[in-house]
This record gives sequence, C-alpha cells and structure tokens, in this order.
Amino acid sequence: MRLPHDSLAFQMLGAAAAVRGVHEGTALPQAIEDAAAQLRLDRVRDAATRGAVQDLAYRTVRQFGTTRALVTQLVTRPPGALVDSLLAVALALLLEGEQGEAEKPGRGGYSEFTVVDQAVSAAASEPKTAHARGLVNAVLRRFLRERKTLMQTVSQDEEARWNLPGWWLTQLRNAYPDQWQTLAESVNTRPPMTLRVNTSRISVAQYLTQLANAGMAGTAVGTQAVRLVRAFPVAQVPGFAEGDVSVQDAGAQLAAPLCEVSDGMRVLDACAAPGGKTGHLLELADIHVTAVETDAQRAARIHDNLARLGQNAEVIVGDASRPKDWWDGQQFDRILADVPCSASGIVRRHPDIRWLRRESDIGRLINEQRRIVSQLWPLLKPGGILVYVTCSIFPTEGEEQALWFGAQLPDAIRLQAPGQLLPGTKAPETASGDAAGEASLPSDHDGFYYARFQKRA
Repeated sequence: MRLPHDSLAFQMLGAAAAVRGVHEGTALPQAIEDAAAQLRLDRVRDAATRGAVQDLAYRTVRQFGTTRALVTQLVTRPPGALVDSLLAVALALLLEGEQGEAEKPGRGGYSEFTVVDQAVSAAASEPKTAHARGLVNAVLRRFLRERKTLMQTVSQDEEARWNLPGWWLTQLRNAYPDQWQTLAESVNTRPPMTLRVNTSRISVAQYLTQLANAGMAGTAVGTQAVRLVRAFPVAQVPGFAEGDVSVQDAGAQLAAPLCEVSDGMRVLDACAAPGGKTGHLLELADIHVTAVETDAQRAARIHDNLARLGQNAEVIVGDASRPKDWWDGQQFDRILADVPCSASGIVRRHPDIRWLRRESDIGRLINEQRRIVSQLWPLLKPGGILVYVTCSIFPTEGEEQALWFGAQLPDAIRLQAPGQLLPGTKAPETASGDAAGEASLPSDHDGFYYARFQKRA
C-alpha cells in the first residue's frame, strides 16, 4: 500500500526508521538523512515531508526512555525493530496529547484516534511490518485505556521518568545535589533559536528593526545575541544568506570575545567545525585564523560557513592533538581549544546524545582533552592566551580539567573566565569567587564550560 507523502502515516514510518537508526548507534541527523534516502524524499520537492519526519523523530527521541519502558510493558514478545520504533513514535505523540501539548495550535497536534489510525496504516504499508498492524492497534488502544496505571508503573523507573540514562543521572546528582532535578528536566525543553549579529556590518538595534519589519519578533540577550520569539527556517531569517547573522547559541557566543583578539594576531581555532566560532573570531578583528578539524567532511562545513560570511581562514584537516603533522612552526597569539566532550550541555538541541553516549566514554574524553591542550600549549607565544571550552556540564570535563591544566602546563597563569554555565542560567561563582562577566551573560543558553590560561612572558 502506497502512502501519500503528506500523510501522518508516511511521516511516522520515516520517523520510525530514523529512531531505529539512533537505537543502533547512528546520530539522529544522519539517521534522518538515511530515512529520507530510504523513502526517496527529494530535498527540495519533499522539504515539508522531511521536516515533519524530523519533527516526529526529535519528539520521540526526547521521550525515548518513557516510550521504551511503555513498549516493554505493553508487548510480551519483541515486535521487531521497525515495529518497536513505530510504536515509540506513536506513543510519543499520545504522550504529548496527555501533557496537553498535542492540541496546541502550531504544534502539529493530532487526535488520539488519528494517531492510532495512522500508526496502523503505517504498519500495514510495509511488507516488513504488515504482519504487526493488529499488534500496533491493540497496543496503542490498550495504552489509551490503561494510561494512568501504565504511566504510574513506568515512572518508577528513573530512566523512563527522566528520559536520561541512569549513569547520567548519577553524574548530575553527584555534581549538582541541589539542582540535578532542574537540570534533568531541562534536557527535554525546546531550546531558543538564537542569532549572532555581525556587528561589523549591522548593529543589534538595527537588526531588531529589520526583524520586526519582516514580521519576526526578537530580543537582545547578549552583546551580539538576538533570541527569536519563534524559530524559523534559516532561509527565512533576514540577513542570514548575506552573512549579517549566524545561528549560534548565546553561550557559545562567549568563546570568541574571551580570546581578546586584535588586528594582526595569529589565532588557532582547534577542533573548529562547523566554523561558528571561526567566523565569530574573524568578525571581531583583522586576524589570521588557522582552523584545524580532524574530519574532512566537517572541515568542508567551515569553508561553507566562512563563504556565507565573506571571510577567509586557513582550514587544515588534521588532529589537534598531533600538531607536528600540520603546524608550520610559528607560534600563535591566541588558541581557542573547543575540545571534544560528552556534549552534556547541548542535549536539548541534540536529544540523541544521551542515548548514544556511554559512561565509559567520559574517561576517554578526559584523556583526549588533556592530550589536546598539552600538545597545543607549546604552540602559544609567551604572553598569549589559550581558551579552553567544552559544551559539557560534567565537572570532570570542566573545573577538574582546568585545575589539572593549571598544575601541569608550564608557565600557565589562570585568568578570569565564566567557568561553568548551566543550561538556561547565568554563570555560577568561579573558582576565584568572581561571577566573571556575569552582568553581560545571556539569560538562556546551553551548557558550557570556559577557562582561560595565559603563558607567562
């Protein structure tokens, strides 16, 4: 049975394929691309359908813990990979309805009858799942009948209640005994769409006027940051194609200014893809930037972003922890080390991270962070500044690392920096007791950690 591309059934089937990809270890953006290819969706002609598949997949992955627990309660035998994921997509929609969100205008709400009917149609349309259409119908109808009891049962399981792996919750409890529940709840909130205004071209006030003229509401939330009241596709954002603005979280916008660049400096942006911070550095001063990225495909995105901004940098495909393979021997005035990490601070934008990351990854990442910074330190001129950045909220990747660097790096002087930024909050007290730059920090941002070190002259 062929399903119309604009039907919920077709879109649920695509989302189920993407969700299955995450379950098998694929990052959600790639899993969505794989599902679109499998469904033969043209990027331009089927843009609306691709967008709907993406929305459904993201909704489901945000509630992965709850939906998986429900499927376990409702199905006595494993129903098969794709059927399992289709049930998860349908249950995620029904859960939103239970929470009062599904009927809100503009949120893509569907009645319970529609969700069940379309899930059954989706199952019936595929040879691999057609045998399970009766099962899908029975499971979803049972959920609707026994919802209260089922939700009480699965809520006893922490992973189902918080939609976070148990080890992740342990990390939060240990690090933030008074805030862990708020942080756990924050991962499933929808993040704001924040823009970085290129103030070398247009002021924030002028851009806010431009937004208003386009019928879009925005608020200044940082020196160059504007938060949109409602998210829009970037193609619709005024000035985006021309390079007047870039999409960048307000917390991430602190990195480039903390480098304190000035004209004529040589700056290294290590682990630079996709190039947001590279572009920001170049907007702040007339400098020479070397951007290093280990992945060739991600390095290509740096070129794309800089081309849109009308900027140039020396982009090198190389390993930041092996500078002997790419360094020309000339030291840098500034080094921005935005190192690989757990990405625990950006989960609300990337909900698959919590399910793809493993507790054993943390130790490996800590060692990699130390290796990168230790190898980059000799590349810094005396008097130069290195900025250490992670998009993590785990202290093992933040303050504990900064203390290790301060003890291990020769001639390192620790400078004032924001320290740990938690999602949606301003910076806490830094190690020195100062809320570094707190007055200028935005009020809603992702989780980041910042530390700065100067090499003694």
